[in-house]
Amino acid sequence: MPAVSRRMDDTTPRAGLLESEQRAGVLVLTLARPETRNSLSQAMIEALQGAIDTAAQAAVVRAIVIAAKGRAFCAGHDLKELTAHRADADGGRAFTQLLMHQCAKLMRSIVQCPKPVIAAVEGPATAAGCQLVASCDLAVASEAARFATPGVNIGLFCSTPMVALSRNVPRKRAMEMLLLGEMLPAREAAEYGLVNRVVPAGKALDEAMQLAGLVASKPPATLAIGKEAFYRQIEMSLADAYDYAAGVMVENMMHAESKEGIGAFIDKRPPDWSKA
Repeated sequence: MPAVSRRMDDTTPRAGLLESEQRAGVLVLTLARPETRNSLSQAMIEALQGAIDTAAQAAVVRAIVIAAKGRAFCAGHDLKELTAHRADADGGRAFTQLLMHQCAKLMRSIVQCPKPVIAAVEGPATAAGCQLVASCDLAVASEAARFATPGVNIGLFCSTPMVALSRNVPRKRAMEMLLLGEMLPAREAAEYGLVNRVVPAGKALDEAMQLAGLVASKPPATLAIGKEAFYRQIEMSLADAYDYAAGVMVENMMHAESKEGIGAFIDKRPPDWSKA
């Protein structure tokens, strides 16, 4: 990929939490709290939410990569932050409800974002960190990566991570991870379907950027149409899914990108998406 063309981490409220780089159509968001194993504190969730919301509307962004600094990708929720709120008058109930709502909104925003989102995982991704990986459209893991939903070990079942996990891996695999709370090596995570590719340690971001570059070369409206349709139809019955997908195909066929792409195929020339 070309050199970084713009850095935003020093000029936005996300400084100290989330670093942001624009690379030739790919937005790289880097979790930057290695001292807390990049835990999803309320501030980190809000920073990611703002970045995803902005990227969703930015024409210059064609794909998003989520990476992390330090030895861990993401350790899940900030348990020290949650514990501190036990001193609240309600024992922390209101804060916990707010945080879980914000986290669920973030995960849905990743799924609903019209730009494909790719996780680049170099270290452990546990609990809500595993949920973050599962919520992304694609995931690349290095051989140093590990995945777990270990809440059962500390008396807090990973119920919200379960939502994303159970939509990515077979049911019994998901239950095994949730009930045992054990670390899953990267290659087993690939066999389960939690990640797409496994690469040598230190190469997850490079591979994710290669994938993102390929994605960024595709027609953007077509990607947005297809991503939305994928997640909508997968929750439907077979008959409803075909009825819905047929309607999507019709609308996609009427789009200028389809006209240009099919015309280029027939004319045996590369498509020019700027014409669409």
